[in-house]
Amino acid sequence: MFFRVNARAQIFSKALKRVITLPFSIRERGRPAKIMKKLIPGLMICLSALPAWGADPVWLQGMTPERHEITVYRSASCGCCKGWIDHLETHHFVVTDVTVDDVNRFKQQFDVPTEAASCHTAIVEGIVIEGHVPAQDIKRLLAAPGEVRLLTVPAMPSGTPGMDTAGAPRDPFRVFAVDNNNQVEVFQTYADY
Repeated sequence: MFFRVNARAQIFSKALKRVITLPFSIRERGRPAKIMKKLIPGLMICLSALPAWGADPVWLQGMTPERHEITVYRSASCGCCKGWIDHLETHHFVVTDVTVDDVNRFKQQFDVPTEAASCHTAIVEGIVIEGHVPAQDIKRLLAAPGEVRLLTVPAMPSGTPGMDTAGAPRDPFRVFAVDNNNQVEVFQTYADY
């Protein structure tokens, strides 16, 4: 499978080559004390590029220049929530990241049904976003919101934005829209993505 490699991935690749080859050349010259001086910066570059390397290129498709302000309520210990925030920022959302002790309090405040719950809750232009909803779907809804009050990806399906680490399976999932009368409909389906 061929796909376009982004700039961070290229930096990661070059840094990884440097980390792998550099210690051996230094050791051969008999200066093992300098290994750490050059190895640690190379490793830091590699590790900082990992999230971009792991993100699924399918979530980069359909990017638009529109900017929207969104507030995300999440637990400080949740890494996948941070991955979803990175996804939103890549799609030009202006994110206010609010770490809280009890995310459920916000789910209740914004009337998120238990069946629709996930690990984080967000609000954008008066619409609640629950879980790992792709940014493209949020922007599509914002263009014509109608009576929709909530867009959700229940649970935490593998492969969704923020849950798309390298090697993660791409589970099929649906994005659901809930209107002001609590009627639910499928907003988008992802099966073979």
